[in-house]
Amino acid sequence: MASCCSTGRVFNSALRRRIIPGLLLALTFAACTKIPPMPVFGRVPEFRLISQTGEPFDRQALNGKIWVADFIFTHCSGPCPRMSAQMRRVQTAVTELPDVCLVSFSVDPERDTPAVLAQYATRYHAQSGCWFFLTGDQKTLDALDRRAFMLGNVDGKLEHSTRFVLVDRQGRIRGYYGTDQDDPTARLIVDIRRLARENS
Repeated sequence: MASCCSTGRVFNSALRRRIIPGLLLALTFAACTKIPPMPVFGRVPEFRLISQTGEPFDRQALNGKIWVADFIFTHCSGPCPRMSAQMRRVQTAVTELPDVCLVSFSVDPERDTPAVLAQYATRYHAQSGCWFFLTGDQKTLDALDRRAFMLGNVDGKLEHSTRFVLVDRQGRIRGYYGTDQDDPTARLIVDIRRLARENS
């Protein structure tokens, strides 16, 4: 007749045989389903432009910020109104994240003066200190669009990309988002929150 102690050892041994494989399986599943880090597509270089307030605005103003960039022009009757409405949606969705900014670069700096950009910003309820509209030297804007963001040209033809670009706190490009999709802001907002956790 087995003693109580030997019965306990048999029970513990059987329990281990059941639990350990389950734990190993759970750990393997967790390792396989771990979300990979977001890719890095490059780094935004230093630049110096002018904001809708008429004040100088440079790359350093965005240090430590997560930001979303796009290229528009204010008298655009094509995709720009849709893009700016989508940017406003992003602005509303991340109000609880103080380190998130939006930056809209003009592809028509000749017409888009700070005063014109200020009116445009008001139309889309841009929050001061959160959503910046930038104009300035065409060569600077062209270099940013073509070389840094790899989207296109700012050459006076007013042809521009309709994608959003997500930039992290280190000034690295982490994602591109087509604004002609059904709901382009959904994935963008998710990725903004991912970066906020990644850099916290």
